[in-house]
Amino acid sequence: MSNVIKIKKGLNINLIGEAEKTIKELSTDQFAIKPTDFIGVFPKLLVKEGDVVKAGSPLFMDKYRDNILFSSPVSGKVREIKRGAKRVLLEVKIESDGKSESIDLGAGDPLKMKREDVLDKLLKSGVWPFIRQRPYSVIANPADQPKSIFISTFDTAPLAPDNDLIVHGQGEAFQKGLDVLSTLTKGKIHLNIDASATQSKVFTNSKGVQINKFSGPHPAGNVGVQINKIDPINKGEVVWYLYPQDVIIIGKLFLTGSYDSTRIVALTGSEVLKPTYYKTNVGANLESLVKNNLTSVEKRFISGNVLTGTKIDPDGYVGFYSSQITVIKEGNYHEFLGWALPGFDKFSFSRSFPSFLFSKRKYSLDTNLHGGERALVMTGQFEKVFPFDIYPMQLLKAIMAENIDQMEQLGIYEIDEEDFALCEVIDTSKTNIQEIVRKGLDLMRKEMS
Repeated sequence: MSNVIKIKKGLNINLIGEAEKTIKELSTDQFAIKPTDFIGVFPKLLVKEGDVVKAGSPLFMDKYRDNILFSSPVSGKVREIKRGAKRVLLEVKIESDGKSESIDLGAGDPLKMKREDVLDKLLKSGVWPFIRQRPYSVIANPADQPKSIFISTFDTAPLAPDNDLIVHGQGEAFQKGLDVLSTLTKGKIHLNIDASATQSKVFTNSKGVQINKFSGPHPAGNVGVQINKIDPINKGEVVWYLYPQDVIIIGKLFLTGSYDSTRIVALTGSEVLKPTYYKTNVGANLESLVKNNLTSVEKRFISGNVLTGTKIDPDGYVGFYSSQITVIKEGNYHEFLGWALPGFDKFSFSRSFPSFLFSKRKYSLDTNLHGGERALVMTGQFEKVFPFDIYPMQLLKAIMAENIDQMEQLGIYEIDEEDFALCEVIDTSKTNIQEIVRKGLDLMRKEMS
């Protein structure tokens, strides 16, 4: 095991609403897979309303990579196909029959299989989309040979779920998933753990991986930071990444021959009466998750964490990659002389308020911007929370100017929008920095394809 890699730049945001360490079974029969969860995918439908499906039945495929399928997480029937403007496919809704019937794809020992056969099983089952790549944070191309694979076993984002609790008792499936991944790369599989916490034996007893210890504030748990410190990406190189629950789903496919989309989701946030963990399936309905467990104020529902999550409707569905739902207060109010008030209960990175004296205080934050958008100016603050060897402000300006050469030179291949989330939080200009970064990544992907 390597020495501890210390991340010094960053920021922990302590919020009220951490989930209690208990897991409850969620009773719901409504699920959905949303093409909007997948960057760069143009969906082509393979089902129609009323069709009967099993877990693992293909719902749609990527129009330009027809070997990449997106499968039903449960057995039942297709209840609704929801479209938006210009008939863009938004959701394929499944009503579960509660029978948990799956397409039998056959169990197998990946260590005794050819790489092509392992790939074939992953693609046909619909679990391939769990494997993503850097650069661009898109679904990995099965034709590529990644130079390494990264798995971050811990999350440092606000109110993030505890992966040690989530993977408890899943050691066999997790190891089988690692065995599968080992057939996909000639490089190393990096299993990255939190040096400051007691780790589950599911992680520490893993075989065929390199275990790396990280310590420090958020974003130490971000896979982009971990790649940057261990195996940086140069032009033309590809690194694949995924998360513990994804590895378990892949492992179960080879243990049982079935697509088992079981997912444990943490319900968190200041507006949840009893934050806790729920055992359900990928794409579960939000209404059943929060039923009779919310305060009465106007709320924002987020699939993911407050920094990088996606806003969803109260009757929406958990995102494909999300293992957390956050519910916070909607900040649709005007604050008269907000800057002139003492602000003992306000979170501030720049020490504008005396609350910085209480480092362990937990805050109940809302969505209010506390100011309007203005010019993006050099403050030197971004560098304090951005742990990459990259100039963040210069990179942002290169993206805004669409200067391809400068974007390359300044490290666009290394980053993802989540790596800029803290910059967005502390930005005095109130700029949508993550949106700018995503546009830059999409531009590079288009130019390089």
